Amino acid sequence: MILRILFALCWFARFAPALEPACTPVEGDSILGKHLAAALPAFSALPPETLLGSMPPPGSNRNFHASELASLAQRYSIRLNSAEDVCFERPMESLDRGRVLDAMRESLKDPAAHIEITETGLNPVPRGHLEFPIETLGKPALAAQKDPALWRGEVVYGGDHRYKVWARVRVTVPCERTIAMEPLKPGQLIGSSQFRVEQGECFPSLDSAGRTPASPLGLVPTRIIAAGSEIRPEFLTRPNDVNRGDSVHVEVRSGAAHLGLVAKAESGGRSGDFISVRNPSSNKVFRARIQDKDQVVVQTEFAATGQ
Repeated sequence: MILRILFALCWFARFAPALEPACTPVEGDSILGKHLAAALPAFSALPPETLLGSMPPPGSNRNFHASELASLAQRYSIRLNSAEDVCFERPMESLDRGRVLDAMRESLKDPAAHIEITETGLNPVPRGHLEFPIETLGKPALAAQKDPALWRGEVVYGGDHRYKVWARVRVTVPCERTIAMEPLKPGQLIGSSQFRVEQGECFPSLDSAGRTPASPLGLVPTRIIAAGSEIRPEFLTRPNDVNRGDSVHVEVRSGAAHLGLVAKAESGGRSGDFISVRNPSSNKVFRARIQDKDQVVVQTEFAATGQ
């Protein structure tokens, strides 16, 4: 039995590939004489700062073949009895979740933030400073904000080089949320009895430093907001100064002459917008610019000059 085992080991050893020597790690962008001397002591006579080549991207290596080393030794009058190929690579490491968390907290600037990392990239990354800017934090796929969001980051290495990394996270920060007390309809002013402000956990955003929501009082929804739902800023807009069907005071200006009349708005808008207005006497429709609440202006010079 022992002879069979020995025979099997010899057989596998015969056909097994030889293990390649580990590459010498280099932190910078250049391979210098001192790096070659660290790999091959015979080159210790080489000036330490002699430039021998550039470092490849992370995950790759730079090989110096025996013939190249022999030529280099001859150039610098270095006695080299024999040489094997040597290689250099950037030092790599796994993406440490503790460092990822620290970088994320630094971006959020909120010690009360809750961050749960559910997944990270598995490939080794170069050694360097980790950054996860708040601007590169994606949004959860679901409105409930319970699905992990993709947060893209970078490892800053070798001075100003950047290596892309990523993580999927569940993250919330303390906040105040505005909740609808009853169904809110588009275009209808929101009153003080129709909402409440409560403490909660929110998904962070670029303006998360000021998480007190602006009051929706006096604004109008752009969509139906169900009772118990959060009233988000993107669901709101300012009310029109003029709505279709409103009676508006029209000021007609023609040089120094001014004329006033009351007309009916055929469309709505806010200050600065042009709307259609109907003269109740002649039943003609004309264009006017909204100046203020229920006030519009017609500048007859505009029509004369084609503006």
